[in-house]
Amino acid sequence: MSATGPRVALLTYSTKPRGGVVHTLALAEALVRAGARVSVWTLGRGGDQAFFRPVADGVDVRVVHFPPVEGEDVGARILRSIAVLRSGFAPHAADYDVVHAQDCISANAAGPCVRTVHHLDEFSTPELAACHERAIVEPFAHVCVSASVAGELRAGWGLAATVIPNGVDAARFAAAAGPAARADRARWRAAFGTYVLAVGGIEPRKGSTDLLRAVALLRRDRPEVRFVVAGGETLFDYRDYRADFDALARELAVEPAVLGPVDHDDLPSLVAGASALGFVSTKEGFGLAAMEALAAGVPVVVRDLPVLREVFGDTALPATTPREIADALHRAVTAPDPVRREAGRRLAASHSWDAAARAHLDLYARLPRA
Repeated sequence: MSATGPRVALLTYSTKPRGGVVHTLALAEALVRAGARVSVWTLGRGGDQAFFRPVADGVDVRVVHFPPVEGEDVGARILRSIAVLRSGFAPHAADYDVVHAQDCISANAAGPCVRTVHHLDEFSTPELAACHERAIVEPFAHVCVSASVAGELRAGWGLAATVIPNGVDAARFAAAAGPAARADRARWRAAFGTYVLAVGGIEPRKGSTDLLRAVALLRRDRPEVRFVVAGGETLFDYRDYRADFDALARELAVEPAVLGPVDHDDLPSLVAGASALGFVSTKEGFGLAAMEALAAGVPVVVRDLPVLREVFGDTALPATTPREIADALHRAVTAPDPVRREAGRRLAASHSWDAAARAHLDLYARLPRA
């Protein structure tokens, strides 16, 4: 490391607003504030030449062009993603003191690297399963954003990971709940009335059909409640799952408002305007979207998973079945608990990206040098 801080390459697979990408950008900016020299490498899909939001001055952004291929299946797209990112990054790898991959694709592309394991998946597609395995066993150091995921890594592969929780841009979401943003919240409420929000799109890991069933049960007592879904950019092909979701929505007489990706500047007010956030993923590493909702003072219902009990404690309402999720949403919408709300705000504010950056720099300083 030089006197002006380490040269760090952070690699991610997309420019779109997925949780791992949000993490990568916020960490990069905090590392720069702490004195590191940081480049973020990513793939520019669909003609993207920049990330979904502006990136702070001082962060060097490198977008590798990734042209679309008509008719390409998921497995082939994953393999090509790895190859294209590797071809762009490999000639520059020696320029960095630390190479830190943030997902399966970038870990396969990076060569020797540190890897953040946000959560562990199970894939049936052979290319994805092989990608997932290599991205765990080949990196020489590992970071997890929760102790629960670190425990899974230790139990499944015998690997010891450094636990560094996510930061949260709590002030941004808290401001969206304040008086200055009243008109922005009112715009969403004018469109949807009282609404339960899900962030992350419609996909199996997000438990979307369970949440849909829960909202249908909730609407028996609170028929005015709408179901709003934001986000959804993904590499994977969830068309069959989406078709099943849409058919179930018709059967249950629920008409979800599916917004797709929401502009970065509009997301906080959408969150702050919600009466509750449903966060019922079947697998998670931390729950950044849920923590952002807590920062905005919005009640959160989470699936009762060990990792979410670890991260959220008593600040969120745990549930598992659609009936339990519906009951928890009913409590959240009808009688939000001011004590839990304040505890959630404090919890979100306690997660600092600057603290996360310092912990990363401590880890980088302990890494073996070639």
